[in-house]
Amino acid sequence: MAEENDSSQEKTEEATPRRLEKAREEGQIPRSKELTTTVMLLAGSVALLASGPFMGSQLGGVFESSMRLDRASAFDPSQMLAILTSSLADSLLALLPLFFTLAVAAFVGPILLGGWLVSSKAMEPKLSRMSLLAGLKRMFSVKSLVELLKAVAKVGVILLLAVGLLRMLRPELLGLANESVETAISHAVWLAIISALILSASTALIAAVDVPFQLWEHARKLRMSMQDIKDEYKESEGKPEVKSKIKQLQREMANRRMMAAVPDADVVITNPTHYSVALKYDPSQMATPVLVAKGADEIALKIREIANAHGVELVASPALARSVFHTTDVDETIPAGLYMAVAQVLAYVFQLRNYRTGRGKKPYLPTDIQIPADLRYD
Repeated sequence: MAEENDSSQEKTEEATPRRLEKAREEGQIPRSKELTTTVMLLAGSVALLASGPFMGSQLGGVFESSMRLDRASAFDPSQMLAILTSSLADSLLALLPLFFTLAVAAFVGPILLGGWLVSSKAMEPKLSRMSLLAGLKRMFSVKSLVELLKAVAKVGVILLLAVGLLRMLRPELLGLANESVETAISHAVWLAIISALILSASTALIAAVDVPFQLWEHARKLRMSMQDIKDEYKESEGKPEVKSKIKQLQREMANRRMMAAVPDADVVITNPTHYSVALKYDPSQMATPVLVAKGADEIALKIREIANAHGVELVASPALARSVFHTTDVDETIPAGLYMAVAQVLAYVFQLRNYRTGRGKKPYLPTDIQIPADLRYD
């Protein structure tokens, strides 16, 4: 039932960028054989038109030199092989412009529609391609019907144009008999090249129809149903339960790193029960104090436990603890508005350390620590 509900009739939505990217990775891009054929025929005809005199001259020279053999050379196998090798090399050199043009056209033609693509997945063998049922389905598909119509149209267009050309060029073709051999050959070659160019251009009509069809067919094959789009979104974004688990693991890792930084803190300011923030300040390395850990409730309790275990001073200042907690992220410096309040606490802590080592009087924590109104979180 699920497969029936997900039929092609329900795939009414355009393919998403992710679907198009995945299809491209699998080698599914629009291609037009007719466009490639047109490009190659036109390129070959233009190459013949442009380099025809050069090729004719070179090939004529090869033909002439091959016919001028003395008796000794004709009966000497080594001489004949050398002449044959030289003639082949000269012939290939004469045809090189045509071959090079066709090679470039064969490379450029396919990438005009769909772009350049090398996909290993498209070359992987698939047993589904050997399925008799799938083969019959392809034979009687809309695409096969269009291919048949294109073939018939191609033959029809070229045949009609060829008949028209023959009628138009009939006087010139019949007039070749009244020309000298050299002139007639040159004239005939010229007519043949022009005819090839016109007939090649006629295939552009077929390509002009085929290219939009291939684009439409490619878009139709990649259409998606609403369920496909939802499934893709879940796949790309991740299932809610998986995302929740990942976030939980990330929080646990962040908490472990945070707790590992508590022993290096200079002071832990507490609420004293609901909030705990651990600050570190090294004048030689920092311009302002940095928050190395913070937490509420259970995490706040854990921070206090670690601080006690490692001899980090605990200072109860509810307003300051709440303010630092809500305005500063871990590994960030405190806001400028809290410089004075935090400086009072740190001064108290540093004086307390000196007092415990016998260097100074016993300090007292100021009771009038001022928190700016815009930074208070009562």
